[in-house]
Amino acid sequence: MDIDKIIAEITNKVLSEAGSTSAPAQTTGSYDASYGQYMDHTVLKPATTRSTVTTFCEEAIKYDFASVCVNPTHVKFVADKLAGSGVKTCCVIGFPLGANTTFIKGVEAMEAVKNGADEVDMVINIGALKDKDYELVYEDIKAVVDAAHPYAIVKVIIETSALTDEEKVRACELAKRAGTDFVKTSSGFGEGGATIEDIRLMKRTVGEGIMVKASTGINDRAVCDQMLAAGAVRMGTSKGIRIIEGVVDDPCINCGACTTKCPSGNVTIVRNEY
Repeated sequence: MDIDKIIAEITNKVLSEAGSTSAPAQTTGSYDASYGQYMDHTVLKPATTRSTVTTFCEEAIKYDFASVCVNPTHVKFVADKLAGSGVKTCCVIGFPLGANTTFIKGVEAMEAVKNGADEVDMVINIGALKDKDYELVYEDIKAVVDAAHPYAIVKVIIETSALTDEEKVRACELAKRAGTDFVKTSSGFGEGGATIEDIRLMKRTVGEGIMVKASTGINDRAVCDQMLAAGAVRMGTSKGIRIIEGVVDDPCINCGACTTKCPSGNVTIVRNEY
């Protein structure tokens, strides 16, 4: 099968159908517990302690989040903490660079599931995608899908900020062919985060059978609403509580490129804990 030819045809079709829709209005800021269903409560910093992980688990149960997303070393601990709560345990794979070998990613996913992961979020081999080595990218994803299914769902992180629109489409189509359940925008360790345009493009590419997760820069409800309207059904964020409680970050411009110095120039703060 000529993967390159198939993906080229799909890429041209998706990009030719690209359009835009207006974003929804700013939300009121009132408490709304229903947003919990969209939240992957995410804590992935290298220096994360068990005390912090415990806090995230307690918060996720209190606010009825979809999952708590952690590094592999915390999976068993989190699964035990969340047992019986209805909140799922999510684990990152090949994170954050995506540069592990295919074998290692498959084994990592297998161990995560064995330790209690209900969901795994894996990073694609970004360099291979840019090299147009689509067979390697596909096999990389397929190894994780095969290791996780049917016990855990798979979300494929394509790192949109590092890709052209054509590469985003190709990555999504490869993930779709490999049998993923979600495609996801970002690791949180790249140069940028989720954008409305990327969510729309990804959703157009994968269609109705696969879901889209927006991650990084989802700091308040207005941004969350925009991502939902564009087609995302999950948010990778450490700001889920603020979204439920309707807290608005002012003067944050929610660009998804936060550092210790906010790009707005107005405040010095670390906004993206993801």
